Amino acid sequence: MFGDRRLEVKTPEQIAVMREAGLVVARTLEVLRSAVAAGVTTAELDALAEETIRASGATPNFLGYHGYPASICTSVNDEVVHGIPSKRRLAEGDLISLDCGAIVDGWHGDAAITVPVGTVGPDLVELMRVCEEALWQGMAAATIGGRVSDISHAVESYVRSQGGYGVVEDYVGHGIGSAMHLPPNVPNYGRPGRGPRLVPGLALAVEPMITMGSIETRTLDDEWTVVTADGRLSAHFEHSFTLTDQGTLVLTALDGGAARLDALGVACAVG
Repeated sequence: MFGDRRLEVKTPEQIAVMREAGLVVARTLEVLRSAVAAGVTTAELDALAEETIRASGATPNFLGYHGYPASICTSVNDEVVHGIPSKRRLAEGDLISLDCGAIVDGWHGDAAITVPVGTVGPDLVELMRVCEEALWQGMAAATIGGRVSDISHAVESYVRSQGGYGVVEDYVGHGIGSAMHLPPNVPNYGRPGRGPRLVPGLALAVEPMITMGSIETRTLDDEWTVVTADGRLSAHFEHSFTLTDQGTLVLTALDGGAARLDALGVACAVG
């Protein structure tokens, strides 16, 4: 699962640039969150994201990645990840996952949120809450000297404690830095104490994907969009973070993760 590939450990100066990229992503996602409404097309959200990223002096890292045709992923309802923006109009009651990335001076940021379109039922509100909280539980479990699967175990344990949600296994988090996807993989399930050691300067993107039903997925004919096999709805949240001697720094959170980490009793290296 983890392999023996060399891990990219960043210097504090490189992490500082990654923080700049992460802030571009964070601000772009907030712009998109405000723009989500019934009648808006996912292509319009994509155009807004690209405009916001470029106006910040950054470059979208999704655009052209292995041929991907857009600056963000817009995954609606049963679409788990990698939904391609289109003329599709959002409808009241939809859920949309917005996955966004940016590059500053060669260093990457990557994060995702799931947003309701208008008012959704309490079951979907809870689905989003559980998925986002699992993300924070995973990052909170990361400690210097620990192992990557400590994150995985914390994500899965929290989701399992909240009911019968499916934890998607086919798509996982990843290392991030001079490229968007680097070793190691960061699964959202598994036993703790396994995989590479966590050290200062190792940056990881943690991204739980959970469903209202089966964990089985399939890829549509566009060769990108991943949907649940049973058509049930899903949620997806992601942050990029690193560990420092001063604490955990969530690179793609506006406050560096201070509020949520403090609530979990974890020191935050705000930067």
